[in-house]
Amino acid sequence: MGNLRTKDLSKIGYHDNQLRSLVIGIAAKNFKHHSNQELLNLLVNIKNHPEAYLDNELTNRIAEKIIGKTVGPAFKAYELRDEPVFCKTYGGKGIEASAKRQMELANHLPVSVQGALMPDAHMGFGLPIGGVLATDNAVIPYAVGMDIGCRMALTITDETDGFLNRYDYQIKQALKNHTHFGMEGGLDTRQEHGILDNSLFNEMSFLRPLRSKAVRQLGTSGNGNHFVEFGEIELLPGNTLGLPAKKYTALLSHSGSRGLGSAIARHYTQIAMNTCKLPRQAQQLAWLDLDTEAGQEYWLTMTLAGDYAHACHERIHANLLKALGLKALHTVENHHNFAWKDKLANGREVIVHRKGATPAHAGELGIIPGSMTTPAYLVAGKGREDALYSASHGAGRAMSRQAAKDSMTVSAMKKLLSNANVTLIGGTVEENPTAYKDIEIVIAAQRDLVDVQGKFYPRIVRMNKD
Repeated sequence: MGNLRTKDLSKIGYHDNQLRSLVIGIAAKNFKHHSNQELLNLLVNIKNHPEAYLDNELTNRIAEKIIGKTVGPAFKAYELRDEPVFCKTYGGKGIEASAKRQMELANHLPVSVQGALMPDAHMGFGLPIGGVLATDNAVIPYAVGMDIGCRMALTITDETDGFLNRYDYQIKQALKNHTHFGMEGGLDTRQEHGILDNSLFNEMSFLRPLRSKAVRQLGTSGNGNHFVEFGEIELLPGNTLGLPAKKYTALLSHSGSRGLGSAIARHYTQIAMNTCKLPRQAQQLAWLDLDTEAGQEYWLTMTLAGDYAHACHERIHANLLKALGLKALHTVENHHNFAWKDKLANGREVIVHRKGATPAHAGELGIIPGSMTTPAYLVAGKGREDALYSASHGAGRAMSRQAAKDSMTVSAMKKLLSNANVTLIGGTVEENPTAYKDIEIVIAAQRDLVDVQGKFYPRIVRMNKD
């Protein structure tokens, strides 16, 4: 987590000094995994719905302070199920108990049909990261997450891996000139894309003021674990891409829908919490019925945010390939914070939420990254229904951001990187490779879910610097 300042808190309506110092203390202790933006999103929700956060051990003190120790009117609540729905866990030995408990709560929702927990799982907001939940005609904004449409994109180019050594300097310059990270600002040259002409920006009054930021942020990446990197990909014999099994220069990016997605997530999480009354410990999992106007609106705006995230990756890849004179042989991409309409084997229609999980229907291609010094895996799904046609979205964090910071010095991280032959531009010790689970163990835990098609090794990595 970055450093939360009192002026950030004032901006979102936290004006009381005692409350602000309480928030800063709790944030430093309990929310080390989270970026400032995620934290501010959460604090806005706590301010608007303190009663929903009273039972959460991480947020109850802030909520109590806001309410002034008195609990608001009792909600007419949906009851939770007596028994949880079926939920298969993969690689359970490596998953913290808090993430399992979080998934368990989601499996008790009256709208839940089936759950699945991926081997990279760790605790998040609403659903755990690595949690997959199928529901009946209902969408849970907090189970999609704050960074709607956060996704991976991989371009395999027409150059062999030798290009990386020969053009090392040019690649670094291109990454410096054609990527932008963090919350403020954008690229030097204005980016064009059809997504900006989407009629929803005019039709929905709440989206209108967001368009100018979407224009500015197009083709940029956020902070935290978002990255753009060049490396070599080794494709395996018989890969489903139909490309010769050898090493290629490839470009890999990870980021989401920027300010647009975060505003949509906040807006509809609030509507869901106002209209769907649940027992307090489950209030963050409030849903929107897809037959309601709000449910339909969220679905449209979620889809827009996903398309916008896709457009950002398209611009990043197009700009970098052009700058380096590279040609794309094949592009693979996948969302991992999203909700989809899908069908179970028995024909039942469900809404599948993947919070940090990769879609893995039979033959569906996806990318599962490790860390900046370990390989990313190009995989094809096997379409396992027990896993709700999903796989992990990465190695998953083994360490909070604060622990990662405390356990690694900048010079030790530089050594790790140079031993792995990786150059880092930007980046922080919070994202150091030891903060992540072992990608080999995580991949081994999901052999039933995916077939490996190739391995990508990062070489020149660009990330946000604090």
